[in-house]
Amino acid sequence: FSASMMVLLEYCGVIENGEVIGIDIDIRPHNREAILAHPMSKKIKMLEGSSIEPVIIEKVKELVKNKKRIMLFLDSNHTHDHVLAELRAYAPLVSIGSYCVVSDTGVEDLPSEIILDRPWGKGNNPKTAVWQFMKENDSFEYDKLIEDKLLITAAPDGWLKRIK
Repeated sequence: FSASMMVLLEYCGVIENGEVIGIDIDIRPHNREAILAHPMSKKIKMLEGSSIEPVIIEKVKELVKNKKRIMLFLDSNHTHDHVLAELRAYAPLVSIGSYCVVSDTGVEDLPSEIILDRPWGKGNNPKTAVWQFMKENDSFEYDKLIEDKLLITAAPDGWLKRIK
């Protein structure tokens, strides 16, 4: 989806040379093959490993160092500590006026009995990490306008706009 959006934005003249960087702890061979076989695969860079490993963070920084506009989507391990580490590592890369979107912040709002066999839950999830990050950081603000327009979102309190 993100690669197709890059192609559309390029076609409309909004951006040049858009690229998506995907990080996954385990890129299965059949998934890698399917992505590489897709016509938009040239728009996708895949990194295998934990998104909070220093070597992965450095690879991402190297890949984006000459980019004009950077947007970030976080959607991996949903524990507070993991998401907070991702925010601290990658949010500084987001361009002013662009967004860091943290998915599945709604975990905080779910009844505890719904979350089974997961290391995250109420009090330990993406939203609690966002709350802590926003207390530490004044470069972002919550963008409730987008959240309100969507009506239904997987990222309540997770639309963070870089303002400085």
